[in-house]
Amino acid sequence: MATSQNPEITRSESPDPSSHATNIYDATGTEGEWLDETDDDDMDFEPSIDESEDAEFFDPTEDVEADFHDAEDGMSGVEIEFSLDDGENGTQEEDAGTETETGELQTQPASATRARSRIQVPTQILQLLGHAGLRRMFANHRDGGPGILLDLNEDGENDAEDGYEGLGTRRKRRARRSKTSFPPIPSEDGQRLMGGGVFGSNEFYCDNLRKRNSRLARKLMSRELGADPNHSTRAVSAISQGMIPSSNADAIIHYNSRCYSGQFSEDGNIFFSCAQDFKVRMYDTSNPYKWKYYKTVLYPYGQWTITDASLSPDNKLLAYSSIRSIVCLAPTDPRSSGEPFHCDFSDMGGRGSRRGRGFNGGYSQFGVGFHVIWSIRFSGDGREIVAGTSDHSVYVYDLETRQSILSIPGHNDDVNAVCFGDSLSPHILYSGSDDTTIKVWDRRSMGDSREAGVFMGHTEGLTYVDSKGDGRYVLSNGKDQTMKLWDLRKMMPTEKASQLDPRRYTTSFDYRFMTYDEKNNDPHPHDCSLVTFRGHRVLKTLIRCHFSPPGSTNSRYVYSGSEDGGVYIYNMDATLAGKVDVNQATHHSRPRDPDLYHSTYEPEGGRSRGEWKTCVRDASWHPNAPIIAATSWNGWGMSTGTCSMHSWNDGAEDDEGEPKMGLRVDQKLEIDDALYNNPRLRDGGLMSHYTTRLRSRRVVPTGDDGRGPS
Repeated sequence: MATSQNPEITRSESPDPSSHATNIYDATGTEGEWLDETDDDDMDFEPSIDESEDAEFFDPTEDVEADFHDAEDGMSGVEIEFSLDDGENGTQEEDAGTETETGELQTQPASATRARSRIQVPTQILQLLGHAGLRRMFANHRDGGPGILLDLNEDGENDAEDGYEGLGTRRKRRARRSKTSFPPIPSEDGQRLMGGGVFGSNEFYCDNLRKRNSRLARKLMSRELGADPNHSTRAVSAISQGMIPSSNADAIIHYNSRCYSGQFSEDGNIFFSCAQDFKVRMYDTSNPYKWKYYKTVLYPYGQWTITDASLSPDNKLLAYSSIRSIVCLAPTDPRSSGEPFHCDFSDMGGRGSRRGRGFNGGYSQFGVGFHVIWSIRFSGDGREIVAGTSDHSVYVYDLETRQSILSIPGHNDDVNAVCFGDSLSPHILYSGSDDTTIKVWDRRSMGDSREAGVFMGHTEGLTYVDSKGDGRYVLSNGKDQTMKLWDLRKMMPTEKASQLDPRRYTTSFDYRFMTYDEKNNDPHPHDCSLVTFRGHRVLKTLIRCHFSPPGSTNSRYVYSGSEDGGVYIYNMDATLAGKVDVNQATHHSRPRDPDLYHSTYEPEGGRSRGEWKTCVRDASWHPNAPIIAATSWNGWGMSTGTCSMHSWNDGAEDDEGEPKMGLRVDQKLEIDDALYNNPRLRDGGLMSHYTTRLRSRRVVPTGDDGRGPS
């Protein structure tokens, strides 16, 4: 067999026009591959066993002998040698290269049946192929050596998003995304929870006839007649858990500013709503179908809005905060008209932190940073208040000593939500942060100032955290447009969590001005959640989520507000149980008022044009009645707010009782005729339907004293 030896190629250290490199194209293999006979001696590439494995990036700082020159420096060529087989069954062996002690590359003899031809190609061609627009398509696709090959994805298209690492260098292959990046629905873990008795009970039917006649009237009749042999407390609870409120609103409370939160008390006797005018309004809801307004408290010197509020377990005190370090504490007794008491969370009682400037300075300063309060919660015994702040910390304030007794700097970003894990114990704390993690704190074992465990699974920041109150289950809402259920027994140990960087799994998504594209969703590789709920939209603001109460729903559901104007109610297996369409129920429920209109930002970044839009920021399910109160940014340009009451009505379109459904009232529950005006354009202005009818009938309005004009 005849053998051939390639001549030795030496690269010059300067861009000499007469210098050139030699590349060999081997056409005998299954795929055409480039062989570079002038590989630098100090660049060793190990062949990859599997093409799907990630290859190491080329290090541009590595000292290489190659010296590329500009096209204007000369027309040096590249000698490309092609090796072709004589026949179809020719050998497939490639020339094996060996390296001498002097570092010179030598090639082993190839098969004599190959025919070779050399073509002189200008080096500038390869430089042009490395242009910014074309170089993305070229990368090494050969095991063990540099080369040029078009890299296509599964669909035969080029991955233009992949980074370019240079001509003839190695590149890290982009991981292929699974077609099912979200957990399946229904969730198997959620179905086990639904059948376990902790989250409601599954209905049992003796025969198909009972299953077909499962309306409430039939169930009540069977209970009264004793026709159900399996009648028990569980059966009674099953009746209430199926009563999901409808979209039709019983009443719509209109505010002249955006509403940020609203909640029932634990016994259902009080409802409070927080608005952007720094006022918290309280209502008597002992009769959930007939509310009574009784008190308003003010946050003095507030900044932007009231961020959060919480009722004490005995309903005697209401704590509410703004974007400052001060929490106001006001009595709920309508006979008390005194000023609220101020709780300065920056006062650590001489524990090393400087006393905050509170109302005077606008914020409080801790060391080199400052903080404002985003979230607060009362403890189960009513003696303490926990707060999440912008200095990445959690604070616990003692109402008896009137100072903060604990500061936990445990996060890497703002703490947007906090809560106690057990309604009967103040020891377990949960904190949700913009660093995408939920941390569990056990105050009985914080000698090393570390968390007891971590929940990882969200890929964007947390907006809210709610505890079931049993010290085991916790619910969270995230800016990755998901709501997740967690089990305290499956939290990630601190040792493992400390080795992970949560920022590695997040993006620069801004929920206030951007829309979330689910196609870009990558599941968290360390997700330890039980169930993931999807369908609602967490945009524009910190939208909240909750467990449904045990009294009126048998703890069957979880629910969340949404930027699209709805309250989404989910079964524990992540299927949608119902939706309260607040936008539909409140659409055009007040006339346009230019004095109240303020331009707002849309998620896409453009200013609102003043259309009617609804964003449900918070919702609360009455503990003893099938009623949901939805607190929303609602109105023309979302510049105003509403609190709408939605009750279960068994699918009826209207109510025979009085007052009629859809009653429009002001913030003090008084009927305002202006809310029923039908805006119509006349001479470039707005005219109410009542005024139009008055003029059409030629009715002369009376004077203030009841008599006609003199």
